[in-house]
Amino acid sequence: MPTRSAAELHTTAEIASQPACWRRAIALAAEPGTTAALPAPGERVAVLGCGTSWFMAQAYARRREDEGLGETDAFAASEFPFGRRYDRVVALTRSGTTTEVVDVLRRLRSHVPTTAVVGAPGTPVTELADQVVALPFADERSVVQTRFATSALVLLRAHLGERLDRAVLDAEQALTEPLPAGLVERTQFTFLGGAPWTTGLAAEAALKMREASLSWTESYPATEYRHGPVAITDEGSLVWVFGAAPEGLRDDVAAAGGRWLARDRDPLAELVSVHRLAVEVALLRGLDPDTPRNLTRSVILEG
Repeated sequence: MPTRSAAELHTTAEIASQPACWRRAIALAAEPGTTAALPAPGERVAVLGCGTSWFMAQAYARRREDEGLGETDAFAASEFPFGRRYDRVVALTRSGTTTEVVDVLRRLRSHVPTTAVVGAPGTPVTELADQVVALPFADERSVVQTRFATSALVLLRAHLGERLDRAVLDAEQALTEPLPAGLVERTQFTFLGGAPWTTGLAAEAALKMREASLSWTESYPATEYRHGPVAITDEGSLVWVFGAAPEGLRDDVAAAGGRWLARDRDPLAELVSVHRLAVEVALLRGLDPDTPRNLTRSVILEG
């Protein structure tokens, strides 16, 4: 079993700090320098990242398009299509050192305007990007990302013009209320995006459970659940929906024997609850979520 309690973990403290970080991100989004650095309405934009940052990029890209602010694509940095034309490329990276992100920004230099949203200033990415929006208050000691990723998405959503007061209040509630009974003992977790922009959040929820607790997790758009994923649902499954669920889906989950969870709160606040669940499952299984197996804070490749 881990030698530390949940209260002693860096991860726990970083999860708990998210509402305060979100408030700072909202204020930062309103500053003139930030407004100038982030995509303007009508620009054709690509957003890239690796791991967690890629999933945040997916959520932002769809949210921006849904708001009618311009065509927006999201890519894993290693899959960036250099042959496409963009008015701006935004890179999300907590460490500012990830090899694939550094490589993309180096290749785009002097060709396309680039903006880096980073947790650690003074890193290689900040030297390569044309403009930088730094969130040092959301940087983390933990390997597993929580507050940087959500704060970056709050920054981007606020820049889109969203009012996020309720999201902050929902996150505070997610931190103080007990987790629903019986979730920690589940053996399989499926996360579903109930709206197009929340599919990225569902993917991130699954990643958090895999990283921190080595859980069997999957993620899909909610309407895809009936097209295969329902086959693995049984009495040990939890199906958690981010946003509004398709009609009748709850009954399908119940018929397969699974536990259903869908709540009326900002989907990003639901991700905060998943962060808490991942820590609890990890501790139940004798794992230390501060030091997940086979992972490092940043992937830096030689050569």
